[in-house]
Amino acid sequence: MNVSRRTLLKTTGAAALATPFLTGAASASPDLPFGPVRQIEAGVLNVGYVELGPAHGTPVLLLHGFPYDIHSFEQVAPLLARRGYRVVVPYFRGHGSTTFRSAATPRNVDQAAFALDTLALMDALGIQRAVLAGYDWGSRTADIIAALWPERVKALVSVTGYLITNLEFNKKPLPPAAENAWWYQYYFATERGAEGLHQYKREIGEFIWKFNSPTWNYSTATYARTAAAFDNPDYEAIVIGNYRWRQSLIPAEPEYAELESKLQQTPKIAVPTITIDGRDDPFTPAGNGSSYRDHFTGAYEHRVFAVGHNVPQEAPRDFARAVVDADRL
Repeated sequence: MNVSRRTLLKTTGAAALATPFLTGAASASPDLPFGPVRQIEAGVLNVGYVELGPAHGTPVLLLHGFPYDIHSFEQVAPLLARRGYRVVVPYFRGHGSTTFRSAATPRNVDQAAFALDTLALMDALGIQRAVLAGYDWGSRTADIIAALWPERVKALVSVTGYLITNLEFNKKPLPPAAENAWWYQYYFATERGAEGLHQYKREIGEFIWKFNSPTWNYSTATYARTAAAFDNPDYEAIVIGNYRWRQSLIPAEPEYAELESKLQQTPKIAVPTITIDGRDDPFTPAGNGSSYRDHFTGAYEHRVFAVGHNVPQEAPRDFARAVVDADRL
């Protein structure tokens, strides 16, 4: 039988990975705790992040969404670290212990800002090339880097597929059911919404959690641990600003004009990619990934998990396996 070396490696690799991902406790093991949170100066930020695994392992950056935080990856990170990956899980600007190095720095919210933050973190940590994996804001950020800086991305895992924001497309109305799912985007466009986030940010966050993941039976302690990240002094400005920017209600920053001109052309992503849809996620587009398939031109797989929006926290083993498999595409 003539079996190629590539096929053999993929087959035997999958078998070797089956046991740690499919059996045993899902939570972090005592020898691989999720933490402590470290701090490093990177670009305009002092970034809070967790790092697990060997320093010389293949780097993996795990990027969270809204209204979530690094604990979405509390179970994923140890699974990957045990396979020899160097796993880095950062707080985005406005979240957790990530702060701006100067009070005078504008609290920019353009999608490009988050990508540049991530690249600055990679530079500060001495990471030239990494596997990027994320959901929600994290997917968007990872997609942008994969599209514009493919030399920095070894492979990509993107929940809900291609999420680079096209501002002109965002001006077009969606069917009522789809618009209803975005209620908070329109709420945040108003001053009432900004005040609402100020007064009820924890309640709003949990309401969104329940809507986004209707089958996820998380604990009160699980939500409280993440909600603590919303106490960042810039959280409200970053959240309100980002959603207003997406609706073109505030202008794009001139410093990102060149990058945004490229992003508004809907650039293709050529790095090896696995996209994921949560079956119960209200934001999952119809068609089993077909609506965004053409945006990915390299090695590609699509997967659907029986979970909601917060895929890594709801299905940590499946998400971790997707990271490893993307790295092997």
